[in-house]
Amino acid sequence: MSSLSSLLDGFASVLSPQNLLYAAIGVTIGTLVGVLPGIGPALTIALLLPVSLQLDDPTGTLIMFAGIYYGAMYGGSTTSILLNTPGESASVATSIEGYRMAQRGRARAALATAAIGSFVAATISTVLLAFVAEPMASFAVTFRASDYFALAVLAMVTVTALVGASLPRGLMSLTFGLFLGLVGIDSLTGQARFTFGVPELLDGVDVVTVIVGLFAIGETLYIASRLKDLPAKVAPLEPAKGGFAWLSRQDWARSWPAWLRGTLFGFPFGALPSGGAEIPTFLSYTVEKRRSKHRDEWGNGAIEGVAGPEAANNASFSGVLVPLLTLGIPTSATAAVMLAAFGYFDLSPGPQLFEKSPDLVWALIASLFVGNVMLLALNLPLIRIWVKVLQIPRPLLYTGILVFATLGVYAVSGSVVDVLIAYAIGVLAMFMRRFDFPIAPVILGLILGPMMETQFRRALLLSDGALSVFVTRPLTVTLLSLAVVALALPHLPKVWARLRGGSGARRLSFAEDD
Repeated sequence: MSSLSSLLDGFASVLSPQNLLYAAIGVTIGTLVGVLPGIGPALTIALLLPVSLQLDDPTGTLIMFAGIYYGAMYGGSTTSILLNTPGESASVATSIEGYRMAQRGRARAALATAAIGSFVAATISTVLLAFVAEPMASFAVTFRASDYFALAVLAMVTVTALVGASLPRGLMSLTFGLFLGLVGIDSLTGQARFTFGVPELLDGVDVVTVIVGLFAIGETLYIASRLKDLPAKVAPLEPAKGGFAWLSRQDWARSWPAWLRGTLFGFPFGALPSGGAEIPTFLSYTVEKRRSKHRDEWGNGAIEGVAGPEAANNASFSGVLVPLLTLGIPTSATAAVMLAAFGYFDLSPGPQLFEKSPDLVWALIASLFVGNVMLLALNLPLIRIWVKVLQIPRPLLYTGILVFATLGVYAVSGSVVDVLIAYAIGVLAMFMRRFDFPIAPVILGLILGPMMETQFRRALLLSDGALSVFVTRPLTVTLLSLAVVALALPHLPKVWARLRGGSGARRLSFAEDD
């Protein structure tokens, strides 16, 4: 009951006109930031940090920053669905089916299931944050280096084996992503790797650069290469088939289980330093694909492929706040910037934060409920406006995407080299689309590769080089076993069919002998 009463006190604080204004500003800026490719919430909050000192209101400032964070998550889904240009890496999984839905004229349904799924997941995960923060933080502390390594292996194997139609092509895409992740300074030895004498590569290849190159530039070049064979505009919008918020009854029936399952993936993974929201979004996508009764729609616009990842994406934010508030450990780039914001106001996140500044903590948690209601009220009416983007003639539309993509990469890095890298990756992505190589494993390899390598080497250092460290911890063994199962799972139906075919042939031969 103490958590419930504290949460009610938090609502009393956040419902003041000043804090409501901060929340509204945060979700609005966050939505706009998410729509722009390359400009993420971490950069936005970092730019606003000097302004926060002038406000001299830690509660209102942190409420605004939280609104920017989860507002950007939804905004990233908008461009993922409409233009196949994720504004955030966590929106990559959404683009796989969401963009196909938009091409089929179902952009409204895709945007609606993303908005409502984000609201449902954020609401449920915020409730979990309020009541299970400390137990989740205790579980996160139990993870060791070998566990993180096994978790990264599981995520990469799952996506590579289950998302792509061809396992060899998926592994080649994953290898390319792992290579990009190796570029830069070795985190353990300090040696430069694969920089080829270019000083700008010493810090590695930025994730934003790769995402913009793979999706915005790659998609634009691929469409340009086929422009003569395509209609002048994207497919016309399908009329609504009844129901609420552009979702038919069948859409609702297929979406709500995916929202709940995505929430169950997003919240616990957000609380672990294991790659942010990327892992749960991809895992949600693969689980929905394996469970779906509409297998023919996958790759052509399955609504579960939007509902699940978007729910996982938004649920992960509440999970990120668990270790940030209770342990002072940021598990994403944006959480790290928010940690700096706490420092600006001489606040130290951790167990003592709940004792020293309970009003601030519970007002922040309560603001998540209020902000998500604002986000839903803001974005559902905007669906009519967003889908008009699809009616712009293709040459003008994709020229604009190239311009904004270039400006986005340059704004983040301030380096012409990064712009050239983005275009080089974009050319490669064009050929990957042409020859049906999956894109998602590249992103996952880039994000999780460095973490997997660091944790692998750290585990060996702690065990004096003994590989047995990966088979002695039950959690590590469980995760690696699940990776083996995920690798074998796509082949089981073929093996089972052959076995059944062989037994049927033997029965037939026996019958002929009789």
